[in-house]
Amino acid sequence: MTSASDYFLSTWGEVFRERQLPLLTSLGILCFAGDARVRGQTGVLSERRGSYPFIDFRLLNNTTLSGEIGTKKKVKRLLSFQRYFHASRLLRGIVPQASLYLLDEDYLGQARHMLSKVGMWDFDIFLFDRLTNGNSLVTLLCHLFNVHGLIHHFQLDMVTLHRFLVMVQEDYHSQNPYHNAVHAADVTQAMHCYLREPKLANFLTPSDIMLGLLAAAAHDVDHPGVNQPFLIKTKHHLASLYQNVSVLENHHWRSTIGMLRESRLLAHLPKEVTQDIEQQLGSLILATDINRQNEFLIRLKSHLDNQDLRLEDAQDRHFMLQIALKCADICNPCRLWDLSKQWSERVCEEFYRQGDLEQKFELEVSPLCNQQKDTIPSIQIGFMTYIVEPLFERWAQFTGDTPLSENMLNHLRRNKAKWRSLLHKQHSSTRSNDHSGQVTGSQEQTSNKEETP
Repeated sequence: MTSASDYFLSTWGEVFRERQLPLLTSLGILCFAGDARVRGQTGVLSERRGSYPFIDFRLLNNTTLSGEIGTKKKVKRLLSFQRYFHASRLLRGIVPQASLYLLDEDYLGQARHMLSKVGMWDFDIFLFDRLTNGNSLVTLLCHLFNVHGLIHHFQLDMVTLHRFLVMVQEDYHSQNPYHNAVHAADVTQAMHCYLREPKLANFLTPSDIMLGLLAAAAHDVDHPGVNQPFLIKTKHHLASLYQNVSVLENHHWRSTIGMLRESRLLAHLPKEVTQDIEQQLGSLILATDINRQNEFLIRLKSHLDNQDLRLEDAQDRHFMLQIALKCADICNPCRLWDLSKQWSERVCEEFYRQGDLEQKFELEVSPLCNQQKDTIPSIQIGFMTYIVEPLFERWAQFTGDTPLSENMLNHLRRNKAKWRSLLHKQHSSTRSNDHSGQVTGSQEQTSNKEETP
């Protein structure tokens, strides 16, 4: 890669981290906060639900709490307070009545119709989320587990499966413009499309499919809406816990393990099977760390150039599942323009919120988080050029230029051209305003000279 690509890779690495009742009900879950980490029989450390200090921007922006806040020490104290505040919110003794509701029959029919086309690349996850009354992740996963025969193969209890999926969905923060349950559902739908690519599908086992879908659904669970550098410079407890390495990805993985154990979804399976599932989930989720982009690209390029991928081999299949999840995680620029543009605006809004927060507390503003300097078109063009294009071009090489891969690359090129056009218009508008200001200034100076006796 060029030096420019290395810059964008490092920059995006800082930014891009951290009951069978589908279509009918969403039930509240009784959950307990306690010790943040639990060691299970398998030896894998997990985190209990609610252990993450949710960063509530409304609370941070409320200066009446303790006067004006302008020091790192006060930010750290406020974040520490929020950790216990968030945990206390999850100490529910009863199921909230407001969380049980039925959907209108018209919406049910439209949602069912959309599920019949869940393998189409133009699937509108925003519409689907509205039709399912904010339960797109739960509804989608229940459907996909049934479609892929995973419920029968693993003898899963539907009530327990639904309970686990609700736990996952609830642990995404709807306050986040981008890293929320809708993003998780979008990534899961993309993963489903990739799992159906013939080059991969012909070799996948039920275990591979379940791992891919679970990892996609939970890959950003409990994301706080800020990136790893923010957690490090505010001395967040998770940054210390994971020694500043893949902090958010480790947390997403350990939180997922905690929910699997709490729900007992896989409790009926042999110990060695659940241990393997937990470890492979970690390997998949940790692969989404954008700082490891070069590592995976170099390895994929080597396999493709040497033509030595053997998908009969479990290790090679797992590697391609990692690549598929990485593609699904950043596939927004490859969607239809209307969908892609919404995701671009959402992720930039999340960046800008972090930048505003950093400015408020006199912290160094992270790259791409300064709304005055970093425009949406410029951010997206750089992201597409140095992150998305290299990965999806290799993915297309692996799949053999299937209709899906060609469709994604075509969308990517068209969307990039539209962002370039918007960027050009912004530059033209800026130059025009600057010129107008200069003309006005010159006229005022001339007028002043004429009035001087």
